[in-house]
Amino acid sequence: MTNPARTSSTAKTPAHSDTTVVERESGALSSAHGTTTISDVVVQKVAGLATREIAGVHALGGGASRAFNSLRERIPGATASAGQGVAVEVGERQAAIDLQILVEYGVSITDLARSVRRNVITAVETMTGLEVVEVNIGVSDVHLPGDDVAADTTETGRVL
Repeated sequence: MTNPARTSSTAKTPAHSDTTVVERESGALSSAHGTTTISDVVVQKVAGLATREIAGVHALGGGASRAFNSLRERIPGATASAGQGVAVEVGERQAAIDLQILVEYGVSITDLARSVRRNVITAVETMTGLEVVEVNIGVSDVHLPGDDVAADTTETGRVL
């Protein structure tokens, strides 16, 4: 038996529009008109930027990757990697994301993780159409307020 509401709505739309509606409802990245492939790098950058948008996230990546990134920032014309601290697995319809973050001291890590997870899932699913099946978050360190000041004084050398 067919659903009368479904039949009447599809009868009013052309065949190519009906395909688009079905495509959007299922979230598929392929249709009779072609396929869309999302690169791992795209998902990695979207997840990294979505993570950085959350207050309380000081940086992404472990100690070694943050040190390498700070060296890269000093090279004229070089830019920081938006995907630093982000590892992804991307399939045809789904993605899994692993994040390494450095949190600000005093922030509730459980609340921060919940906010990061929600923002990353929303951003990746909205921009790519992929279903995010998991977002794993590893907290690698806590940023203390005086850490930046100590780093600035050691870089200037012994003589001021």
